[in-house]
Amino acid sequence: MTAPPRLSIGLPVYNGEQYLAESLDALLGQTYEDFELVISDNASTDGTQDICRKYAEQDTRIRYIRLPRNIGAAPNHNYVFTECRGELFKWASHDDLYARDLLARCVEALDERPGIVLAHAGQAVIDGDARIKVPYTYGLATDSPHAPTRFRSLLFEPGGDDFYGVMRAAMLRRVKPHDSYHHADRTFVAEITLHGAFHQVPELLYFRRDHPTRAERANPSKRSRCVNLDPRRAGPLHPTPRLLAEYVWGFASAIGRAPLSSGDRRACRRHLAAWLTSRVRPGAGERVEDRTPVDPALLTLSVDSLVAGREGRSGGGA
Repeated sequence: MTAPPRLSIGLPVYNGEQYLAESLDALLGQTYEDFELVISDNASTDGTQDICRKYAEQDTRIRYIRLPRNIGAAPNHNYVFTECRGELFKWASHDDLYARDLLARCVEALDERPGIVLAHAGQAVIDGDARIKVPYTYGLATDSPHAPTRFRSLLFEPGGDDFYGVMRAAMLRRVKPHDSYHHADRTFVAEITLHGAFHQVPELLYFRRDHPTRAERANPSKRSRCVNLDPRRAGPLHPTPRLLAEYVWGFASAIGRAPLSSGDRRACRRHLAAWLTSRVRPGAGERVEDRTPVDPALLTLSVDSLVAGREGRSGGGA
């Protein structure tokens, strides 16, 4: 039996035919090559299966799994992680783009800093045509050696896509799997911050695509987003107040599970209480993708020059 790759990439997908090939080209064109790419197709009904099988035939690093039914986005994210073998792990989205050096820089950061549990890079929001809408500076203090500082920063500061960073798989197995209540991804990353510091590579290497068919846009209500995460959330047993209460409890229970000193645990609970109070202020729910887009004339960066598979294209970035 061959040795497992150093890094596993898990790509859960449902009906992703519009952008999937672009994302696969970007991942397979990485300068870091010691990885497996496990695709878990959530019973797609469009051309996703054909695209995945075509790419799997061309690259032995790809393992394609097709689920017999749609189990929801959150269970599919958790499932694809269980299918991966590497000591490092990264979730990938079927519609985002990745500069060629993203994986290399993140793996280097983890190797050089044994104390960190996650590495990611500079980020920007792009539109459907891969034009940069909002480049943003990472402002979270997730690199702090103090768990309460990391936790508070994640509560109060907008921005960051650390969910899609490169993580130590052993750490990821110690946290509660991704849930399906409102903003469950935020509580998930918050629990990870309680297990160790993050590192942000100071290069713009990750491009999150914002488009009308992205799950957050296609499901505008809290209920519909949660049902997309897990179909079992449909029905009267999961009203919006319950989904919001589980969100708050997600933070509180993460504090209880994490390997913290009693003093750090108390500090995190104080930060959580302050955050709950702050939710009544205007602008408390700011999202990076809703910020005013930048003037394209002011950009000097070209997405097409950074991302594999986009050579010769025009319009991406500047």
